[in-house]
Amino acid sequence: MPHAKPLWSGRFKEPLSAIALKFSSSIDFDKKLYQEDIAGSIAHVEMLAATKIISAEEGRRIRKALKEIAREIDGGHVDLSWEKEDIHLAVEQRLIQKIGPLGGKLHTGRSRNDQIALDERLYLRAAVHELQKLIAQLQRVLLYQAEKYFGTIMPGYTHMQRAQPVYLSHHFLAYISMLERDFERLSDCRKRANKLPLGAAALAGTSLPIDRQMVARKMGFDGIVENSMDAVSDRDYLIEFIAACSTIMVHLSRFAEELVLWTSQEFSFATIDDAYSTGSSIMPQKKNPDMAELVRGKTGRVFGSLTAILTLMKGLPLAYNRDMQEDKIPFFDAVTTTRECLFIFSHILVHTHVNRNRFEEELKHDFLIATDVAEYLVQKGVPFREAHSMTGKIVAYSVEHKKSLDQLTLKEFKHYSKYFDDDILSMLDPYTSVERKKSAGSTSPNEVKKQIVHWTRVLKNRKLQ
Repeated sequence: MPHAKPLWSGRFKEPLSAIALKFSSSIDFDKKLYQEDIAGSIAHVEMLAATKIISAEEGRRIRKALKEIAREIDGGHVDLSWEKEDIHLAVEQRLIQKIGPLGGKLHTGRSRNDQIALDERLYLRAAVHELQKLIAQLQRVLLYQAEKYFGTIMPGYTHMQRAQPVYLSHHFLAYISMLERDFERLSDCRKRANKLPLGAAALAGTSLPIDRQMVARKMGFDGIVENSMDAVSDRDYLIEFIAACSTIMVHLSRFAEELVLWTSQEFSFATIDDAYSTGSSIMPQKKNPDMAELVRGKTGRVFGSLTAILTLMKGLPLAYNRDMQEDKIPFFDAVTTTRECLFIFSHILVHTHVNRNRFEEELKHDFLIATDVAEYLVQKGVPFREAHSMTGKIVAYSVEHKKSLDQLTLKEFKHYSKYFDDDILSMLDPYTSVERKKSAGSTSPNEVKKQIVHWTRVLKNRKLQ
């Protein structure tokens, strides 16, 4: 198949075969970067004109043509088929078609190596902004649910065994805290990614009097990548970003798993609206939490992207290697998958309804307040380990006699410790248990209210970069 002569072909006697070109072409996926590529080219050509490497008129003509090309690509009027090799060459070839040999001056003082690093960093910046907006939105939904269900008590679990009574609001607030760390990780990642690689050229810099700091300022970077070899060979920013996405997905997957459990008939703690559930192709009675299951499943895709980028980079010598062309597929997929999962999860939660009565049923006649019994003894002066042992024996007795703790008499309590008085009988209630909590950050009503007030203030004042 005939194809356009590559811009790098001067050194070669034979043209690249169509088979090799098709195998090595990256434009099918890196065309996603055309806006970033053109934005970087405009900033670069403005710098070339400002430093008089090209004339002001040449800079004006190239800049005007680049803006036209951006509009042409927006409208689908530029050939971005695999024969064009990559988005950089496709844009440059179109530029030369439009303004002749002058278009060849655009690539002065740069390489595709530093060009692609710039494009990826610009795309990452935009992705961080978008994901942080979605995280903040999901936090607001969780805060809404925490306020809506304030006062509802549920069994808290460890090892998937009932542990202690907690406010359902406290449970929702835990995920807000997790997502806040995700938000912060993305901010940290952006900070390290927000350095300009352009001007490093292929790996050694250039003898031309370019001004990298000027380009950095024009494009909103905090500075330049100081070492030219590091600038073109580093992909830490992608590794760190995809790792941050993986942690986001861990948190979403954990909550998705809880929704799958809670909406089962065995738990019946919650229901998800029909609009966010599906049925079975053979079993008419089924209502499945498919959206939550898909979030749980898509987590593996993002983990796969992280494994792919780590494996890609682990054996590469300095500086740029063509292997690095493969970094964009896991990068783009991690962005898309994380974005879609954050978006859908907010909608799932808005349309999830808690069965308060079911929670109350599960709190009755159980051993969730056993720790409170042990702490009661501690307050009477009993060492905690002795109190723990005594309470364990009381639980064993209750299990043997098929009684819950609130069904025991004072006489039965006193059989295990003389320190039990009448007041123990008024403590054997899950609502009393949460109200008696005193430690900061606990599930007590006052502490949960404090957290709600705190997150209301944080999310109201949230500013995105």
